[in-house]
Amino acid sequence: MTLPVLYSLRNCPYAMRARLAIFKSKQSVELRDVVLKDKPAEMLAASPKGTVPILVLASSKVIDESLDIMLWALTQSDPNNLLRTEVRNSPESVSGLKSSAQLAEILSLINRFDHEFKTCLEAYKCAKRYHESNLLDCRQACEVYIQDLEQRLNGHNYLIDDKESLADIALLPFIRQFAKVERQWYLQSPYPQLKAWLNQYLHSRMFTKVMAKYPLWSSGQSIVEFGDI
Repeated sequence: MTLPVLYSLRNCPYAMRARLAIFKSKQSVELRDVVLKDKPAEMLAASPKGTVPILVLASSKVIDESLDIMLWALTQSDPNNLLRTEVRNSPESVSGLKSSAQLAEILSLINRFDHEFKTCLEAYKCAKRYHESNLLDCRQACEVYIQDLEQRLNGHNYLIDDKESLADIALLPFIRQFAKVERQWYLQSPYPQLKAWLNQYLHSRMFTKVMAKYPLWSSGQSIVEFGDI
């Protein structure tokens, strides 16, 4: 059986969440860890834009957006119902998901963080790195979104309800980044529910597996199989 091939970068948040979904789906892929300063020709042939993650299916179909990879993985197998739907699509489809109120809420939350919070987070990281005078303003811009998550977690165990959903694993890598910008401030910040939610993930078996370090991929090397296997 030919495994799908996942080009990945260990600490890239987009690649991280793709691996999280693959792990949760209990699917297996051939993992190819790369560095973007030395992109393999095979990766660029699959997706000329040259960003990770990139998933190449057995049919040669290429999926090169992290959320689409997450949806692909979970439409193959979703044992924890992270999509809040019982619909199963064909093995190579990421479209046609039957919409539900909860799935719509999940995708809306992810979209908001991908397109709004991520911009604020990048500004916050830059302000810290370059000792800019607007660090506080940048942090407070991020906190608008963090406060929303804290409020959600005050009401239930996870971001959507009392069970883990796609939203949790899609946002996790970016909240992890936020927590690392000003570590001491974060540890004392007034977000106890968010901190407990993040800590639960960071100390989980899943996160250890997803963040395991592998040798950089090169053509001809032995296959590295990745998944909850």
